[in-house]
Amino acid sequence: MIVEIGHYALVLALAVAMVQTVLPLWGVTSRDAALMSTARPAAFASFVLVALSYAALTWAYVTSDFSVLNVASNSHSAKPLMYRISGVWANHEGSMLLWVSILVLFAALVAARAKDMPLRLHAAVLGVQGSITAAFLLFVLVASNPFERLLPAPVEGRGLNPILQDPGLAIHPPLLYVGYVGFSIAFSFAVGALIHGRIDAVWARFVRPWTLLAWIFLTIGIAMGSYWAYYELGWGGWWFWDPVENASLMPWLAGTALLHSTLVMEKRDALKVWTILLSILTFSLSLMGAFLVRSGVLTSVHTFATDPERGRFILAILTVFIGGGFGLFAWRAALLKQGGLFAPVSREGALVINNLLLAAITAAVFIGTLYPLALEALDGSKISVGPPFFEATVLPLGIPLLLLIPFGQSLAWKRGDLLGVAQRLAAAVGISVLITIAIFAWTRGGPVAAPLGIGLGAWLILGSLTDIVARSTRGGAKASLILRRAAGIPLAAWGSAIAHAGVGISVIGIAATAWGTERIAQVRPGDMLDAGPYQVRLERTFVRNGPDFRETVASFVILSEGKPVGLIEPGKRVFMAQTMPTSEAGLMTAGLGQVYASLSEFEPDGSVGVRLYWKPLVTLIWIGAIVMGLGGLLSMLDRRARVAAPARAVQGAKAVRA
Repeated sequence: MIVEIGHYALVLALAVAMVQTVLPLWGVTSRDAALMSTARPAAFASFVLVALSYAALTWAYVTSDFSVLNVASNSHSAKPLMYRISGVWANHEGSMLLWVSILVLFAALVAARAKDMPLRLHAAVLGVQGSITAAFLLFVLVASNPFERLLPAPVEGRGLNPILQDPGLAIHPPLLYVGYVGFSIAFSFAVGALIHGRIDAVWARFVRPWTLLAWIFLTIGIAMGSYWAYYELGWGGWWFWDPVENASLMPWLAGTALLHSTLVMEKRDALKVWTILLSILTFSLSLMGAFLVRSGVLTSVHTFATDPERGRFILAILTVFIGGGFGLFAWRAALLKQGGLFAPVSREGALVINNLLLAAITAAVFIGTLYPLALEALDGSKISVGPPFFEATVLPLGIPLLLLIPFGQSLAWKRGDLLGVAQRLAAAVGISVLITIAIFAWTRGGPVAAPLGIGLGAWLILGSLTDIVARSTRGGAKASLILRRAAGIPLAAWGSAIAHAGVGISVIGIAATAWGTERIAQVRPGDMLDAGPYQVRLERTFVRNGPDFRETVASFVILSEGKPVGLIEPGKRVFMAQTMPTSEAGLMTAGLGQVYASLSEFEPDGSVGVRLYWKPLVTLIWIGAIVMGLGGLLSMLDRRARVAAPARAVQGAKAVRA
């Protein structure tokens, strides 16, 4: 009965989403306040209904109701509770229901902020968001119904894909989806503003917190996905330029550009056309990522759907919303008035260059990802575009972007003093150069790019914090006054500095991977291998049983100068429900580096194949991403981000309502 309630709630949610689309947009075009006022209750109703539906599917998984086809195909009664709950989104149907759940959650959050926005804009935004929700609900009900019954019900389910049975699954997809779907709000604001006919600095103030929220979640989601693949797949890499990885990177790059362009628009009422274009483009790239992952075009652990019908349905959604968004933009963009002017040497000018470089990087990744797919679709040719292409195109664009960040952050709005900024940043430049020279001297004969990368990371960290230090210590103030000044600096400024410093931390971690070591060997108990500054000895192999798997484990002792300092136990697992073996890497974090081991095969003579790595400073890659997210969170906590518009603008909005 609970399953049927969930199914019916989804059908009702589709009807409500259609009402949320038609009536408010009708009201916007006819200026009918009564019709526009239906947007808010409809958004709340959609959220309640979809939440009820999602809860019903979760209940079916928790109780192992194998009369539901989705549960029987993706769950098993012996699975731990955590994997039954996370298994809801570890398949195509459940993941699409999660996607819709986040869509309606964002719509409900926007509806809750109704008092801060002009009624016409609010109704237009929720109307567009309702149309996106309706399209995906229709897709779920017609082509991806998670509540389809299986009669007679099997005694046991087939279980979850073993690779997905990992704590990372409980963290990575929801974070990633909040980022993907969060950009739908920026899209809805852009399309709603084009319909509404008013785009100004107040609009940028409305849209920027939602863009920032989506960016934070997408940043952390990509980082967690990278770490999950790093330790779960056993190949020891943190990024492979896989098309599915690129599908998440492209909206992140475009979203980063959007985040900075909204700042220019908010401060100077400039870059209106570009900001609207980026809002549409960013969500379009999110939809394209959904198409790549859900259409069967790609084969990957990330992809769940292989049915071409589903791919065509998603392609139709892409066509309607991407084509419709860009079509409306082409029709209405010419009506946008020129905003405020600024000098080329200014913070606005630096952000424009930032946007251009980010757009160029996005284009390079887009071409490298889609060109092989397009070529195969046209004439059946198969080509591989891998890391060499992306490194040759992205690095020449990324390095100038990173070098520019501290300058752009330190320049004044409207008109900046480049010489004065250079003087303030001189200490950061000098220290970064000294660090680079010292590392060159310390690692004589090593990779050349690594010390340069460390120096670049140091420049980003020191340069990003220079503005905070300069504002706190001007005039040689006493320590107590310095602390008071630092506390008085807006959280948005702190957030910007910390987020940019987080980029520098990740750059250092990436550069340091050049000093890593790799050893492939066949070892027996008692054999010793070197892993950087450590020695690794195989103690024994044994078999252990998990709740729903059997694992053959190799136990390695980590030694430093002959003394044990840790233990790692990589293994090979076979799950009861599925016979596909999986590799479980063994990791020991030592400072900021890691000893990493993965196994190949156990041989009858008692030996085992092992791939052993030493990865210095590798954890900084993901620590930097977390610091970026923390910087974004601080920016969100700034009062100017929490308040939707200045008091004067809000009064103007009330006048529009009247």
